[in-house]
Amino acid sequence: MSTRLNSGTGTVVDTRELRDVLGHFCSGVTVVTAMVGEEPAGFTCQSFSALSLDPPQVLLCPSRRSTSWPAIRTTETFCINVLSSGQHNLSDRFAKSGGPKFEGVQWRPAGRGAPILGGVAAWFEVTLAAEHDGGDHLIAVADLLDFASDSTTQPLVFHRSRYGEVVDLNHRS
Repeated sequence: MSTRLNSGTGTVVDTRELRDVLGHFCSGVTVVTAMVGEEPAGFTCQSFSALSLDPPQVLLCPSRRSTSWPAIRTTETFCINVLSSGQHNLSDRFAKSGGPKFEGVQWRPAGRGAPILGGVAAWFEVTLAAEHDGGDHLIAVADLLDFASDSTTQPLVFHRSRYGEVVDLNHRS
């Protein structure tokens, strides 16, 4: 059992149990990409959300342990790629530190150069607007510059430490 004292309440939190309970919330899976110098860089980030329509903003929460985020956050723009249902291999690849993450991966540059991965369900080209403390993560607010989606795909989802797909309950046979 991994425990931690919650400094706000003084209660002891079992971090493994907390992770298991939080896993009941289904999330999408994204890969954040940028051109760092002449090389593409990226990492998997499942903490992503819409933030505001006016102004158009999203937020993501990269881990403080990320080795890619410190370089990506310094770029002028980056892309948030929403993976489609068949792309769990990309999620796994970009979740690992180091290595040739882009080797054999199809991508094209967005309008300002950040990599858009091939076959994604949606993508957002953004610029970092603000960054805040979030405990063992950072809270990054990003302004939207451009975005698009592929309505023929379904998103990859993550639930209880497993990948899954969306089931349309309104059109079941």
